[in-house]
Amino acid sequence: MTASPPEPGDHGGATLPARRRREVLRQSLYVGGATGAYGISFGALSVASGLTVWQTQALSLLLFSGGSQFAVVGILGAGGGGAAAVATSTLLGVRNGLYALQTSRFLGVHGIRRIAAAQLTIDESTAVGVAQPEPAAQRLGFWVTGTAVFVGWNLMTLVGALVGSAIGDPSRWGLDAAAAAAFAALLWPRLRSRDAAATAVLAVFVALVTSPVLPAGVPVILAALAAVVVGLRHPGRHERALEGEDGTLPGSDPVP
Repeated sequence: MTASPPEPGDHGGATLPARRRREVLRQSLYVGGATGAYGISFGALSVASGLTVWQTQALSLLLFSGGSQFAVVGILGAGGGGAAAVATSTLLGVRNGLYALQTSRFLGVHGIRRIAAAQLTIDESTAVGVAQPEPAAQRLGFWVTGTAVFVGWNLMTLVGALVGSAIGDPSRWGLDAAAAAAFAALLWPRLRSRDAAATAVLAVFVALVTSPVLPAGVPVILAALAAVVVGLRHPGRHERALEGEDGTLPGSDPVP
């Protein structure tokens, strides 16, 4: 296998050994395939909430943030207003901006590549990228994972939207819980500190108490304030690095 030319940001023309390249590709494609597959649940839930197939596909292509997308269709489907849907979606999307602070350190992109990187900066691409110990592997993991998720997610969104009306109520097949389960699995490794656990418990409590009495979408916004409350009580404290000393994520083999 021939070595690829140095990528932007490689210092000293360092290249990735063939074995490591295969490892990163395998991990990236595995994560991309697994994540993209449950885009079918979004497609089915979106049309069940009243959106058309084209509106559903546009959300996946342009917004491309699973948590934000599910928030939009979930709130609209529950009878919530557009303002609550947009506010909740935006709130959930803030994390992608924080991810960009990490990925920009090793991507070193400019121009059109910077725009592409912004679109592909999601939970999975960031996790696979930062988990690699070598800069070249970080870039490879980010781009391959992000592209694989983007392609898989949009294809499965289309499939879910087309068959949504045929399968009836998505909850009968568990598709309404698929995204929540995947999101919880992604966040689980973060709950290692007392602050993170306290934030999660407080957020769940607020959501459970307010959901029966407030309009759809508002409990999610209020639950997010749990992080602010915990942060104000313990200013200056930060989470430990998500990846371990060997560059892998806790509990991951190979999915981060």
